[in-house]
Amino acid sequence: MKATGGIGRYQGAALLATTLLGTGVFILPQVSLQQAGGAAIGIWLVLTLLAVPITVIFGALAGAIPNAAGPAHFVGEAFGAVAGRVMGLLFLLVVPVGGSAALLMTWSFIEPWFGAQYQLSGQLLFLGVLFALNRVGFQLSARLQLGLTLAIVAVVLLLLGAFFWQGAPLTAPILELPAWSGISAALALGFWSFLGVEAMTHLAQDFRDPARDMVPALLIGLLLVGLIYLGCSALLWALAAPGESLTMAQAFDRLCGGYGQWVIGILGLCSGLATVNVYTASVARLTWSFSQQGVLPAWFQPLNRHQVPERALYLIIGLMAAVILGSSPFPQQLEALIGWVNGVFAVIYLASMLAALKLLPSRYRATAIVSALLCLGLMLTLGTLLWYAVAIMLLTTPLLWWQQRHRQL
Repeated sequence: MKATGGIGRYQGAALLATTLLGTGVFILPQVSLQQAGGAAIGIWLVLTLLAVPITVIFGALAGAIPNAAGPAHFVGEAFGAVAGRVMGLLFLLVVPVGGSAALLMTWSFIEPWFGAQYQLSGQLLFLGVLFALNRVGFQLSARLQLGLTLAIVAVVLLLLGAFFWQGAPLTAPILELPAWSGISAALALGFWSFLGVEAMTHLAQDFRDPARDMVPALLIGLLLVGLIYLGCSALLWALAAPGESLTMAQAFDRLCGGYGQWVIGILGLCSGLATVNVYTASVARLTWSFSQQGVLPAWFQPLNRHQVPERALYLIIGLMAAVILGSSPFPQQLEALIGWVNGVFAVIYLASMLAALKLLPSRYRATAIVSALLCLGLMLTLGTLLWYAVAIMLLTTPLLWWQQRHRQL
């Protein structure tokens, strides 16, 4: 398919940055420090470096064969239609779950303003905002998210600048190596924060020149995000007193004299919505692509006047609403949910890296092999949390194989 969009390199970098920063930018540095202590700073650095080869491969795949199906298309081209469709359904079935969890985290930024009793109605209102943004096309979202990325970077630089300008006699806590359980928990949360690279491949056709811009856009966005997480973690570690767990809002108050709850709350709200916005657009495009291929009903094929698959949007927003309504009476288990989502994406990433070995020129071979080994290592770390991904594959593979055979008869 030919790319027909209007997203440029720096808008694409901003889209990826806000997707990766998402709900975690002002939460995960604090949580990672709670779990791994000062080792969390090194973990963020290592995760950023490890994400580089995977990001390069995704950018190269999307630039070479831009398609709304993203990883499902890459895997299908390399290993056959059934394998690609299994990957696509994995993505389609995990986004409503992960997106709903992300909206719950987003609500936590503004819950102090309204109270817990409005949590459900607030999340449903978020879905309305996401539908309105996606319905008019993704160029508007790209422009808005470029501004949001610049605002987040400005706040982080302001905090770091204030820290060094004040030059207060702050004594960082003693660095002690935590237990492996703390390190592995921090790694899992860190991987959650870097999910989003694969979602951008679904939007390759919205770029003006994906072959030229995809790899640079994804790398710029990734490195920017890694620096932000690293800077925020180091800042909180240096500011905190021994035994103290400092939030970003408290750090803002301490360094800038107040208003941290409002500044961090507004940016956290917008960044969380931006993350789910990209995933909503990505899975809507995937649903539309599967409808064209006959995997899903033809009802999803029409595009609105903005060239957006509006009916697919109805499906995705509806699924997220169902998850939110169904889970609202029960205590949220975000860590387990994040683990299940990580498991699905680890499988998608591994399959995409293996597909790259067949689809990309030989100059990418070493990078693809390294990326595949990294994905295998991640899967070993996740262990039993892979059960959700395995269950989806066991249920969908026979059905898709039967569908393929039925068409051929």
